[in-house]
Amino acid sequence: MRVRASLLAGICASAISFPALAQEVADDDLEDPRFTSNVIIVTAQRQNQSLQEVPIAVSAFDAEALEAQQIENASDLQLTLPNVSFTKSNFTASSFTIRGIGDLCVGVSCDSATAIHLNSAPLFGTRLFETEYFDLERIEVLRGPQGTLFGRNATSGVVNVVTAKPELGAFRASGEFEYGNFNSIKAKGMLNVPLGDSMAFRAAGFYLNRDGYTRNTFDGSRIDDRDMYAVRGSFRWEPGPDTTLDLMGYYFREDDNRMRIQKQLCQRDPTGVLGCLNSRLDFDKTNANSTFTGTLGSSEFLAINGIPGALGLNSLYGPDAYANFVEAPDVRVVSTQFTPEYFADELQLQAHFEHNFGPIKLGLTGTYQETSVDSRQDYNNGVGEIPNAAIAFPTLQAFAAGAAIPGAGGYFQPIVDALFDGSGNLCVSETRLDNLGAFDGQRFCSPDGTQFDRSNQDQDSWSVEAIISSDFDGPFNFLLGGIYADSTVDENSYYVNAFAIDYVAGVLGSFTSLGAGLPPSYLGTSFFRNNTDYFKLESFGIFGEAYVDVTDRLKLTAGLRYNDDSKFIRARSTLASFLVPYGSGDPFATPFGADFDADPATTCTAASPVGAIGSVPGCEAFQERSVSFNEITGRFVVDYELSPDNHIYASYSRGYKSGGINPPLQPIFEVSDSFDPEQIDAFEIGSKNTFLDGSLQVNLTGFYYKYKDLQLSRIIARTSVNDTIDADIWGLELETIMRPSYNWLINMNVSYLNAKVAGDQFFSNPRDPGGGDPDAVIIKDITNGALCAVTGAGANAFVGLVNAGLGLQGPGPFPADGGIASNGAFSICSVLDAQTANPAFAALGALDVLSPGVEVNLRGNRLPQAPEYKASIGVQYTAEFGDGMSLVPRFDLAFTGEQFGNVFNGGVNRIKPFVQANAQIQLNGSDDRWFVRGFVQNIFDSNSVTGQYVTDASSGLFTNIFTLDPRRYGIAVGAKF
Repeated sequence: MRVRASLLAGICASAISFPALAQEVADDDLEDPRFTSNVIIVTAQRQNQSLQEVPIAVSAFDAEALEAQQIENASDLQLTLPNVSFTKSNFTASSFTIRGIGDLCVGVSCDSATAIHLNSAPLFGTRLFETEYFDLERIEVLRGPQGTLFGRNATSGVVNVVTAKPELGAFRASGEFEYGNFNSIKAKGMLNVPLGDSMAFRAAGFYLNRDGYTRNTFDGSRIDDRDMYAVRGSFRWEPGPDTTLDLMGYYFREDDNRMRIQKQLCQRDPTGVLGCLNSRLDFDKTNANSTFTGTLGSSEFLAINGIPGALGLNSLYGPDAYANFVEAPDVRVVSTQFTPEYFADELQLQAHFEHNFGPIKLGLTGTYQETSVDSRQDYNNGVGEIPNAAIAFPTLQAFAAGAAIPGAGGYFQPIVDALFDGSGNLCVSETRLDNLGAFDGQRFCSPDGTQFDRSNQDQDSWSVEAIISSDFDGPFNFLLGGIYADSTVDENSYYVNAFAIDYVAGVLGSFTSLGAGLPPSYLGTSFFRNNTDYFKLESFGIFGEAYVDVTDRLKLTAGLRYNDDSKFIRARSTLASFLVPYGSGDPFATPFGADFDADPATTCTAASPVGAIGSVPGCEAFQERSVSFNEITGRFVVDYELSPDNHIYASYSRGYKSGGINPPLQPIFEVSDSFDPEQIDAFEIGSKNTFLDGSLQVNLTGFYYKYKDLQLSRIIARTSVNDTIDADIWGLELETIMRPSYNWLINMNVSYLNAKVAGDQFFSNPRDPGGGDPDAVIIKDITNGALCAVTGAGANAFVGLVNAGLGLQGPGPFPADGGIASNGAFSICSVLDAQTANPAFAALGALDVLSPGVEVNLRGNRLPQAPEYKASIGVQYTAEFGDGMSLVPRFDLAFTGEQFGNVFNGGVNRIKPFVQANAQIQLNGSDDRWFVRGFVQNIFDSNSVTGQYVTDASSGLFTNIFTLDPRRYGIAVGAKF
């Protein structure tokens, strides 16, 4: 092999220094020893192979490349990779998307489409995307379904993080310190200690502390800061030339006020029916009358339940809580009374044993994980008001004093005691695992009665994998393996807390218990909680591949894998649906003889007000569901060597990702208990080439995917549920690296992606439940904040007549620029549905009540998080000085094209193209013993949006956006020994 034929192997290999992982030097290049070979070794096929010879679309970054291109985490990693995008998302999650396939499924039973591996072993629920990279050997990104060797759920690809291993017989140490704007302090260190001739220990870690990126105008503070660290210890023992044992322990911890939701955008709906309209995203707040707190706390809802309307916090037809709020037109400026709280940690333990029995190699890997995350944040990132506070609160005080209903003060005084602290503050229930809230003395008080949510999860996982592979001299070789994985979630909850929920739970509960002659009670729980008490995954796979050298140039690969996945879940959703005596101290005590954790068919809501406020029939009983899936997947590859420097290949692979379980919801929402597994048939052709004696590398890939049952998430009743659609995906990827001379390095990547819904796929658009029908009426259900649609030529007249009997106004139009063709109204969907059969309305024609709305055809819509175009270029120059020092400036520019936040597309879901630019200049000391580096990231200070998440109707349909970091700059110094 020519010396420079592999010099550029590794699409993103660094040029600051080229540590040779495998070297071959030809005689004709000995006059310039700087041109040593740098073969990037990857394990894309579970064996050590040169990246340029693997018939898979894979990119690899060694440690120097990560540092040179300022790739510190997954958000940075996306900028230089073709057809790859990354975004944080709701509920402390993230989505690493490859070729239009990412983690679009949301829920504890969802599997990641992009398999995340550590030293080729799978990780579950990892917080790896929160931390920063340190002391790595390389990162490999395999694009396309890996249906055999990595197998389980790797429908989009694999990210394999390979840690640096201890070096035998060498004492080494390195350290780095960085200071930047936002008072950012970062430190990294590594120590490698030999223990005799056959053993070595390596310790490494990092620490990061910086001020917040976001300004809180409520108190002038900075939020969204970072305070995190990680440590890793590794041990290697080589008792003989054929045997290696590697042990590794890793711990990561973060405790700060990171914001998991950067900003909320909304085209405000003045009618309050939708909350946010359907044309665009503005810097504005949703109309709070559209939320379930706005409807349940309204004068109109209370009046329907026979409760004085004067106790209402608002009127559905009056100002809402955010009527006077002014949203700052800046993604890094918010106003909140609740400072975000964020905690995450992860423990990883891994052992790998490898032994060569001549031409047969055995590898055994065991991995254990413990992960947890707990985050609280202002639900709306804004300070609201109580529109009718001047009327509602004095009225409540009158009831508490017994003036309104003589002798009934004891039913209302507990509300005053729990929700008002006597200093003018309004109090909200805390988010506790035991469900105790404000009525039990567990509360959070602030001037305006804030609202906030909490997302938390605790998970334990382990896996063991065995692989046997051959290295025969003949034309045939093989690989056989098996893996078993077990993952348990002991706690996964999502809470929504607000003053209005506590208030409504108290007022409705007190009147209900008073009318029934029961003790003074509130409706518990007095906050929303979607709670997975237990989730269990058991998975195993058996796989194998055969490799046949048909000729010296033609190679065939054929592989199969059997996958088996079983899932069990115990979950419930809770919200103000049964009576609990004030001061009981135990909301799951058993009042009135009902067994709340018994048969889900048990009904305990008979005494509740109009409308099923709760989410689960059976007084919030846990529901148990289980599913199992199995699938055979595999691949077939033809690889032809045109010359030692030029390869072409064609492959077919079948990918699979297991289905899952949707959380329990009320039957009115018509959500399936489970969702189907994904299946993908992928066809790929590629060419890997090195030209001009190694100074030019060009890799070109084309692919086509036939996707069945792609899992997509939407929020219904404050809970994420998942549906499936079919899709067709194809695209092209061009990766080049050029080195016109030793001093210059230029890398450039370009990709195109066409990812669209295939066939007729019908779903209701949460932003437009009317589906564009001008005769339909969109209904905001005032009993739960959900939406439905009444269809038929007489729908407007019908809703007007029914609403008159309820004391509600008839339908009215939305603003002309709102993107909604239908009219809208507040009403009760179940009442409307029952009245469609009333003969009195027969003259209005056929009527139907659809929940959640009119379905529209998504055929041809683009998949979310699938930029059509991506391009990146990096230019680096090395200036060498006579004393052995060098100066290395580098500039990187990345373009990400238009994409959409969800599958319904349209202007309101469009994510604008963005450009990110980084630069740095590094002075290296003689023999690379020290360096000084100046850097700037996001030179143009772009507010680059990487993802969107649309909340549900009961939250007002606002959009959470997720962005890359603002401009950062600073200086770093480091040394190694």
